[in-house]
Amino acid sequence: MDKLKLIIAREYMSMVGRKSFIIMTILIPILMIACILLPIGIGYLNTEGSETEDVAVIDQTGRYGGAIQDTDLYHFIALRGDTIADPRAFYDKSDGRLTAVVIIPQDIDSVHQLTIYSDKTINSSLKMTLGRQLSDTLTRAHVASYGVPNLQKMIDESSVDVDVKSVKWGEDGTETETSTEIAMGIGFFLAFLIYMFVLMYGAMIMNGVIEEKTNRIVEVIVSSCKPFQLMMGKIIGVALVGLTQLAIWTVVMLALSVVAGSMLGLALGDTLGMAGDPAAVQAALAQGGNADMSGIVQAILGVNYLQIFTSFVFYFIGGYLLYAALFAAFGSAVDQANDASQFTTPIIIVMIIALYAGMACIDNPNGPMAFWCSMIPFTSPIVMMVRLPYDVPLWQLALSIVLLFGTATLTVWIASRIYRTGILLYGKKTGFKDLLRWLRH
Repeated sequence: MDKLKLIIAREYMSMVGRKSFIIMTILIPILMIACILLPIGIGYLNTEGSETEDVAVIDQTGRYGGAIQDTDLYHFIALRGDTIADPRAFYDKSDGRLTAVVIIPQDIDSVHQLTIYSDKTINSSLKMTLGRQLSDTLTRAHVASYGVPNLQKMIDESSVDVDVKSVKWGEDGTETETSTEIAMGIGFFLAFLIYMFVLMYGAMIMNGVIEEKTNRIVEVIVSSCKPFQLMMGKIIGVALVGLTQLAIWTVVMLALSVVAGSMLGLALGDTLGMAGDPAAVQAALAQGGNADMSGIVQAILGVNYLQIFTSFVFYFIGGYLLYAALFAAFGSAVDQANDASQFTTPIIIVMIIALYAGMACIDNPNGPMAFWCSMIPFTSPIVMMVRLPYDVPLWQLALSIVLLFGTATLTVWIASRIYRTGILLYGKKTGFKDLLRWLRH
């Protein structure tokens, strides 16, 4: 155990002391926030500063051309069909000022189809804009054709949007408002964290094993300790590095949440004229137009964070041990990182399948596929994290964890038999048949 502790401490300190660890600890949260904000920013930049394009609308019916409204991207020029004999000649005479020419046919009321002409591929936004606006116009025209006074007004006033509110009953009879969207977001976020960390730290272990093997350092190390101790020291040391990063991020997130909550409370207090009175702000949120905000806060607080994050630690450790042992074993079987792809590709495929299974389980978290994928150890760390916010039965959670750690223990034992042989083998291409032979001997 003393040797194992030394190896763990060496692996831990060598990684935590690197500049890359500090950079990644700071950079990954920024990248995750950027992944959320980037699509919004790209969408804004894509439309901001763009010049409005002119589109000619030739209305052969004489009724619908003027109904198409301009947007931020397009300016529609309505023209009567009897004034344009040759649309192609009209387009060519514009000398590039027109982006496209739209033909609204005479029989559009029956065929429900228009045509866009251009010498370039039409943007999907133009097609969607024309289709949406003309569909609404034709719908209103058909309603008016029935001749019923104020029929369109009655239809508009009859349209009702139902706000679905979900409330969970507690065993003591209490009622807690929940949110499917919040549960889905928390579950998938934690599942993606496991997916990302297992791949990232598993690759670190494999690269470390290959580096020590290539430099012949491992020959000196295994003269003082057993190969199993060396392998487990690497796995546990890197796992502690990952947990350290998670702990740092958790503390930072909690601190930011407290600061953001305080700032939000102060802002609401100033807005409502109740600065310095948190109780009054909370009471105001529960009334009138602020009921939605109160419901969101209750839904966020209604999540069983203790169970979710405790389970996350177990699944993170179990999933990490399962895959890290395989990465260590495969790293010992090759001399260069490029040769490891034949072994790591199946692992990556299985993890991608687990991620897609987790995404599919969002719609049916209690279905047969969700159940079995949360029991299979190679997919359970990701799928079960998606299911947890939906109140998984305790027996399923316990069985899944037992199966995961049981399989992880077996995988570590198998990996150790491969590791002890492959770590001292040089200059030979290794295949799956060789790994099986090492297992038997």
